[in-house]
Amino acid sequence: MKERGTRAEVSAVPPRPHPAPAREEGLNIQLAAYRSWAGLKTELQHKVRSMDAPSLIALVERYFAAVDRMDVEATLACFEPDASFTIATYDSVFRGRDGEIRTMFERLNARYARVWHGAFDHVVQPPGRIASRFRVENTLHDGSLRVKHNCNFFSVRDGRFDAVVVYMSGDNSLA
Repeated sequence: MKERGTRAEVSAVPPRPHPAPAREEGLNIQLAAYRSWAGLKTELQHKVRSMDAPSLIALVERYFAAVDRMDVEATLACFEPDASFTIATYDSVFRGRDGEIRTMFERLNARYARVWHGAFDHVVQPPGRIASRFRVENTLHDGSLRVKHNCNFFSVRDGRFDAVVVYMSGDNSLA
């Protein structure tokens, strides 16, 4: 019974029911999914965190050593299958380790008699980023030499590059 103007009102509205069992089950499923995702996220972060500064530098220098040997297989072993390779100074993007990136390195090896990368300066941001400034010497088949100064930005996932962005001086030796 309700009386107007008084605080003592009696309501005929029943108390709120407890959540239905189906709703509780749905919430439990969502909670389990979240816990699973959080565990996977932690596991992935742990894998990425395993790349400390010396490991990132070693990966980059192993990559350049393979490029300098003109060893396409060893070069590609440094990349994730879905990696991208961008030459920012020329608006060129190559996608896929076994497709466009492979073709790019095969073209580089055909274009030059010798390539060399060295005099590295690395800036490392663990767990998965490194920037490298370096000197490049490309020897053409006629013996002439082209010297460049480049800077690469590497993003690393599970111990391999998932993205490389290149800023290069001179002509586009990778196109």
